[in-house]
Amino acid sequence: MTTTPLLLGPMMRYVDETSASVWVETRSAARVSIRAGGRQWEAGTFAVHGHHYALVELDGLEPGTVTPYLLDINGTQAWPEPGQGFPPSMVATLATGKPLRMAYGSCRTSVPHDKSGNRTHGVDSLRAYALEMASGGDLPWPDLVAFLGDQVYADLTSDQMQEFIRARRDIEAPPGEELKDYEEYAHLYYLAWSDPANRWLLSTLPSAMIFDDHDIRDDWNTSLSWKKEMEATSWWHERIVAGLASYWVYQHLGNLSPQERDEDAIWQQIAAHEGPDEIDVSAALDSFADRADQDPGSYRWSYCRDFGDTRLIVVDSRAARDLTPDHRALVDKAEMAWLDGRMRGGFRHLLVATSLPFLLPMGLHYVESWNEAISQGAWGTRAARAGETLRQAVDLEHWGAFQNSFREVAAMVTEVADGQRGPAPETIAFLSGDVHYSYVSEVERTSGSRIVQAVCSPIRNPLPRLMRSFAAVMSYGLATPVGALVARSAKVPDPPFRWSGVKGPWFDNNLACLEVAPEGLKLWWQSGVVNGGDQLHPGLKRVASVTLAPRGTGADGGHL
Repeated sequence: MTTTPLLLGPMMRYVDETSASVWVETRSAARVSIRAGGRQWEAGTFAVHGHHYALVELDGLEPGTVTPYLLDINGTQAWPEPGQGFPPSMVATLATGKPLRMAYGSCRTSVPHDKSGNRTHGVDSLRAYALEMASGGDLPWPDLVAFLGDQVYADLTSDQMQEFIRARRDIEAPPGEELKDYEEYAHLYYLAWSDPANRWLLSTLPSAMIFDDHDIRDDWNTSLSWKKEMEATSWWHERIVAGLASYWVYQHLGNLSPQERDEDAIWQQIAAHEGPDEIDVSAALDSFADRADQDPGSYRWSYCRDFGDTRLIVVDSRAARDLTPDHRALVDKAEMAWLDGRMRGGFRHLLVATSLPFLLPMGLHYVESWNEAISQGAWGTRAARAGETLRQAVDLEHWGAFQNSFREVAAMVTEVADGQRGPAPETIAFLSGDVHYSYVSEVERTSGSRIVQAVCSPIRNPLPRLMRSFAAVMSYGLATPVGALVARSAKVPDPPFRWSGVKGPWFDNNLACLEVAPEGLKLWWQSGVVNGGDQLHPGLKRVASVTLAPRGTGADGGHL
């Protein structure tokens, strides 16, 4: 059997009205070309730890066009691969003024799509969506798919990943079944993105990404004591460097516009390289990743994009933390200032994508704020140790567990919603994942913008049924008044506003969709379902939907 020179991709990444970026991983150093609409663009590969990548920038495109493309490696067509049975991959530029339609979600494990994999992890909702797109039906294609964390699980590895690890090192030695280095990250990304259906979807739909903890390790940067515990191990330094370096290559590079790439120090080295030989940026990228971990202010992973009358802000809520006791913050001062500068009115809709929900169910929010207070010493040293143990055991580490950050962002959001930062949007929506159940909540207001939280989690990694009951108890019902009491017992002030559930929770694997429509902001959640026992060709069903109409129209609502 002939081995294709294309290892992974192509992946359609940043796309605007006149440009598109296509990412690939090849088996060896190469020239990569994209052919579309009678034109051709090309780029040479760059190397990282024995792997070869290229990002081809297509410029001078026409707005609002949809054009099939082919990919060549060293002058020979490598994509589409023969016999895959999917439609041609497309370059779809944004149309000026077109209302945004996007899909989003988080938490997706890389296990097979057979009966065994579907029994343990459910149907992959992204793959079900891909098959529905490829079927040629009437499903409208999104302009963008946003992956809001845990694209890969570096700490909870599959049988396939463990087989790869065993072939190269002693899996009983630390870090055991978890990832150790860049080579293992590269294989994990291959497992995540090589399924033919998902690969085709990613070759056509532009994608944006941000990490969460499992991209590195569970509870990543949850507290200073957690960080010190990791740094005391023999393997953590190699792991965090490999995790951030591979994240820059596989996820972050494609988030950047051509102008933003031009300002990136690593990309500047790649772009400036001349000559026939491939540039190797392994040492520079490792040094960068080490610095980004030790000094979060040295690099920004967050980014912002405007789609006509809709602004999307994607916030790093993991790497940019300040964990020092006197300044503890979910995002540090520099990152908060960056966010503050982009939280503005003048848009019809303001979307804030953060892997961790900003508005947890109120009961859980109260519990997290209480836990932060006792972990910081509100009940003394012994209780602080117990609080830290509890924090890590049950993942009490969202915005509610960083009260200073929560209140600062809440103040920004309220100012935007009240029209103090330009004309108030119709909707300010926090888009999140992480918690392994989906829901919609809304801040209780009588005027100004509607402020909502819309969570989609997981894409494919459902909670066990016992954990579903625990999550519901912790988040809803008596958890709210009980949580309020314990928070006040630790002298935690009440939140600056109240919010309540609109829809949910539901625990299916889901991919959410969002559309800016004349009647308001429409959101719906879709799950994959096996039809007639055919595990490899699941269908798609709608699980929930809601339309967020402008305040005062009386048209808001939804149905399950």
